[in-house]
Amino acid sequence: MRLAISATTYRMVLLLRDSHQIQSLVIVTPWWIRSQVLVHTKTPIVMDFPGGKVAFTPEIHFISESNEERVPCYRVLDDNGQQLTNSQFVPVSKEIAVKMYSDMVTLQMMDNIFYEAQRQGRLSFYATAFGEEAINIASAAALSPDDVIFPQYREPGVLLWRGFTLQEFANQCFGNKSDYGKGRQMPVHYGSNKLNYFTVSATIAYSLLTQLLPNAVGAAYSLKMDEKDACAVTFFGDGGSSEGDFHAALNFAAVMEAPVLFICRNNGWAISTPTSDQFRSDGVVVKGRAYGIRSIRVDGNDALAMYSAVHEAREMAIREHRPILIEALTYRVGHHSTSDDSTRYRSADEIEWWNKARNPLSRFRTWVESNGWWSDEAESDLRSKIKKEMLEAIRVAEKTEKPNLNHMFSDVYDVPPLNLREQELLVRQAIKSHPQDYPSDVPL
Repeated sequence: MRLAISATTYRMVLLLRDSHQIQSLVIVTPWWIRSQVLVHTKTPIVMDFPGGKVAFTPEIHFISESNEERVPCYRVLDDNGQQLTNSQFVPVSKEIAVKMYSDMVTLQMMDNIFYEAQRQGRLSFYATAFGEEAINIASAAALSPDDVIFPQYREPGVLLWRGFTLQEFANQCFGNKSDYGKGRQMPVHYGSNKLNYFTVSATIAYSLLTQLLPNAVGAAYSLKMDEKDACAVTFFGDGGSSEGDFHAALNFAAVMEAPVLFICRNNGWAISTPTSDQFRSDGVVVKGRAYGIRSIRVDGNDALAMYSAVHEAREMAIREHRPILIEALTYRVGHHSTSDDSTRYRSADEIEWWNKARNPLSRFRTWVESNGWWSDEAESDLRSKIKKEMLEAIRVAEKTEKPNLNHMFSDVYDVPPLNLREQELLVRQAIKSHPQDYPSDVPL
């Protein structure tokens, strides 16, 4: 290494050489009062810099854009539902395992029936979680009811696990007066204060991909300050990692040492954009290290692996006051939503292969059955019960009165401002003038 030093420093270097702390010294005398000295030291020279000591190197060395080997994916069950030899996982009781599987089946059937209702014109919109049931239910099972959830739009299974009823799901999707959002939101934009589940939002000016990530960090920091035995948990897709909110949230969480779990559902597609066009990094898991966040990659179709990873991550987050990033590898078997036809950008054979070869429900059922906790009779009874309850929930939701029109303008201001009152007046005048253009079942 070449160092530009003053004459005084030069004399100090000579003393170091004489004391054998420097092996060799080559002096180049310039016309200026400084000298350039080539110094070879026995120990690396390091610099104290914010964040820790940084070692110097005489070599021009660029950090590789990627590791030679990809980050491995943690799993417990193979594709056939058989437990891997020497697999490490958090033990699951019969009660928890049966509830996990039952809720996975319930979520799948609920999605099927609501999806068909939308295709029949009874719902305006719907988005399924086909193929991602294990991420939903297993992560919810590993959390505490006190943990605060900041969802995207494909996590209804977390609400289901916490006790949100099929009737409550139906009320929201049909937007009736029993809907907690009073009919203001699109279908599948659920929320529950009682169950610590923040309402899904899809406002245009605020990216729905990662809209709640920074909020989750703030909530986690609040839980930490209040010394609560709880953490914040936020879900997002692989496409969300391209949003600025994602990066701001990770950096914020790391610096503030907030107990928050970032759970990425890497399902291969951000609507029609494949991960190969989304990023060049080794998925999302490697992004955590760049921000100083402990991370893990998990098989998202393995319910036992997801349960164990989230359980351990939660313990670390709360005990050590740190954020954790979990990348769950899975596959979106369904269309992005009822507004999408995914066969226009991926093959039907690819979808079918994932649905059969790596189905999270059949995998987990095999393991539950191998423990003697499930049977064909139990399966038949469960599916019959769920179908009956779902059809009844839809019948009731459809017949329940819609929210009053005035709810469009309430719950934001204590006293509505003049411009909002004027908007309400204009809407009522328009309805009065053109009643045929407005739904007759909305009370005025």
